[in-house]
Amino acid sequence: MGERTTCLVVGGGPAGMVLGLLLARAGVEVTVLEKHADFLRDFRGDTVHPSTLQLLDELGLGEEFARLPHTRVEQVVFPAGDGGSVTLGDFRRLRVRHPYIAMVPQWDLLDLLADAGRREPTYTLRMQTEMTDLVREGDRVTGVRYRTADGATGEIRADLTVACDGRHSVARRQAGLRPEEFPVPIDAWWFRVPRLPGDHPAALAPRAAPGRFAVVIPRETFLQVAYIGRKGADPELRARGIEAFRQDVAELIPEFRDRMDALASMDDVKHLDVRVDRLLRWHVDGLLCIGDAAHAMSPVGGVGINLAVQDAVATATLLAEPLRRGVVGPAELAAVRTRRLVPTVLVQTLQRALHRALVGPLVEGRRPGPPALALALVRRIPQLSVVPAYLIGVGLRPEHAPPFARRAPAHS
Repeated sequence: MGERTTCLVVGGGPAGMVLGLLLARAGVEVTVLEKHADFLRDFRGDTVHPSTLQLLDELGLGEEFARLPHTRVEQVVFPAGDGGSVTLGDFRRLRVRHPYIAMVPQWDLLDLLADAGRREPTYTLRMQTEMTDLVREGDRVTGVRYRTADGATGEIRADLTVACDGRHSVARRQAGLRPEEFPVPIDAWWFRVPRLPGDHPAALAPRAAPGRFAVVIPRETFLQVAYIGRKGADPELRARGIEAFRQDVAELIPEFRDRMDALASMDDVKHLDVRVDRLLRWHVDGLLCIGDAAHAMSPVGGVGINLAVQDAVATATLLAEPLRRGVVGPAELAAVRTRRLVPTVLVQTLQRALHRALVGPLVEGRRPGPPALALALVRRIPQLSVVPAYLIGVGLRPEHAPPFARRAPAHS
């Protein structure tokens, strides 16, 4: 008799780890496969939004999360052409329990979710286990084949397989699901510089110049920088070399000039091929895609993680009972897309509008910052800064923990 589970989750990112925990709390036998030995991968999204902080409270994990080293971002501030700045998003105006974005290394969040999952008797997390192929019976997906770090192979059969393996999803590709891709004018390059005692950023403050801009993200012991430039420029940047890149950054962020030696070579600058895409159909019989596997998001607004987590909560809410009964058909899987499609489409539509109106003209050198009318409007009516704060921090359809997953905080 081969290995078997009720729900098999492929990928141990935010969507996969949240889904695994919630289903285990519903009493569903769930196995999460993560191909790496740990979660220690840098330059991934490290934002935990107000709606996710609320979810952690509902799961009884808020106090554990609060003990993790993290910084708080309360505003999104953009430089104006007159040398001043304007607050485009003010999370402090939100009427929520946590009116800020918590910046925490994603591996700490994933470790917290893994620890909580291991406390559930029906939960299994298998590290260093990479999905290689889907297993099918006729047209239905019935599990996966896998390979471990030591080369061992095997199969796990499941009533449902959920692809949470990101924008380059192997499970999605093998299922024959192809996303619709939308044009994107930018790519991103991630790197870090030392954080000095005088650095106390409480806001995400983009720095803009014709042809490029950067966002400085505070961490406990260093500053993480997202450098945004035009699509397809990575070969050119690498050909110019590290000295030219250091100079570009120093001109954009002058206070970093004496820190650029932290970048020893272009190997310290990680390229992100920015994509915006969306599956027309999120499932085939026996397989469901959620998070980036269903809809890759632009880094603009940092909302990808928020949407992935909310997809996971919706999936658990809708499918826990069918999984307990052993009857998860195409209609139940389609219901997840139906529930999550509107917020996904609206956020991607907003991102594409920002690409056209703000980001594209900036990286193409046609404008040094946000449109003057938008800056003037927000300056005249500061209360408008709550709108982007809500869209980024809460979202258009926030999901809450279902009753079966809620717990009181575990006081230590």
